[in-house]
Amino acid sequence: MEQAPPDPERQLQPAPLEPLGSSDPGLEAAVGEGADGAQEEGSGADTMTENNFLLKKIEISVSEAEKRTGRAAMNMQETYTAYLIETRSVEHADGQSVLTDALWRRYSEFELLRNYLLVYYPHVVVPPLPEKRAEFVWHKLSADNMDPDFVERRRIGLENFLLRVASHPVLCRDKIFYLFLTQEGNWKETVNETGFQLKADSRLKALNATFRVKNPDKRFTELKHYSDELQSVISHLLRVRARVADRLYGVYKVHGNYGRVFSEWSAIEKEMGDGLQSAGHHMDVYAASIDDILEDEEHYADQLKEYLFYAEALRAVCRKHELMQYDLEMAAQDLASKKQQCEELATGTVRTFSLKGMTTKLFGQETPEQREARIKVLEEQIKEGEQQLKSKNLEGREFVKNAWADIERFKEQKNRDLKEALISYAVMQISMCKKGIQVWTNAKECFSKM
Repeated sequence: MEQAPPDPERQLQPAPLEPLGSSDPGLEAAVGEGADGAQEEGSGADTMTENNFLLKKIEISVSEAEKRTGRAAMNMQETYTAYLIETRSVEHADGQSVLTDALWRRYSEFELLRNYLLVYYPHVVVPPLPEKRAEFVWHKLSADNMDPDFVERRRIGLENFLLRVASHPVLCRDKIFYLFLTQEGNWKETVNETGFQLKADSRLKALNATFRVKNPDKRFTELKHYSDELQSVISHLLRVRARVADRLYGVYKVHGNYGRVFSEWSAIEKEMGDGLQSAGHHMDVYAASIDDILEDEEHYADQLKEYLFYAEALRAVCRKHELMQYDLEMAAQDLASKKQQCEELATGTVRTFSLKGMTTKLFGQETPEQREARIKVLEEQIKEGEQQLKSKNLEGREFVKNAWADIERFKEQKNRDLKEALISYAVMQISMCKKGIQVWTNAKECFSKM
């Protein structure tokens, strides 16, 4: 008995996944085999194939930032910041380093690297870059992207980006990333030769898939809502923090006025002069301490901003899944249409209105030979369509499995990092309050001795 062809509608549903939080054999296999399309043979490729993260082999740091002037498009002069990336082997058999000691990269080159990773690893939550221009800052802090304090914070963020990629079980094995760390000349040409721009999905196509997909995966729909909420909550938290920092700055600087008043007062008082002078000194120290405090706070704010940008990385994975699901549904719809046409030709009955059916009624029936030829062509197309549908279905299931494994890895990382950052922030606030109490205690002793 001949087996019935597979039902395209049933193929739309992805295979059931492992329970969340369990180990994923697919991802482990991907880690062992290396990245698809990125493991070309060449210099340095051997260092990417062992079963260890890159950070176990080399130390990576962005140690310096330098302001430079160059020529942009239309031969116009531009000012930009270059960052010094230093790499050093942790251990090597012959005791010699196999990596370039240092090279300079612009922020735009970091962007090019990340765009490449987004295209070649659509199932991965690719680490975000630090902000290009300062956002959510209290108004006393400069928002100029050439401001030394901002450049320093961005330097730290770029180093963190490289460390995130180097510690990722899949991204760390990419040859282009390896060359980013080791090849200063012609690196851009090497990236462009991969043709990743041609493989990038357009925003219009992604938007079309979002609204037209018929059977969205509920898990990815929920993940998109989660990323939106994560971005909203962190944005609100950063705005509140900026307002609080501005008010705190004002409160501390008011103590500087106290210090000046006490110092001037001490000049006209003989018996209370020493006590007032000491109290004024404590007030001045307290007022000056706010600059270092808010500078430390910016570090914690940058940690929150990283996960603010991670929200967009999560949405990128969801968009890719929607595109794949939409392509799968279109392939299934096209296959069903061809099967219906073949059946109508074989039985001689037309169940739906079509231009071909109207033409047949107007100009007469096809000859048996013409009908047989059309049936044969459709059967070939059906066979190709079934293979294509099967391939797309397998590709979609593999994407879902690998993507969800990486999302679980990201969630564990996020929980760990945010917990650590918020605890450290709370400890810093407690320490700040203790110092404030100590300042007023010292001032009280000064007043008591008058």
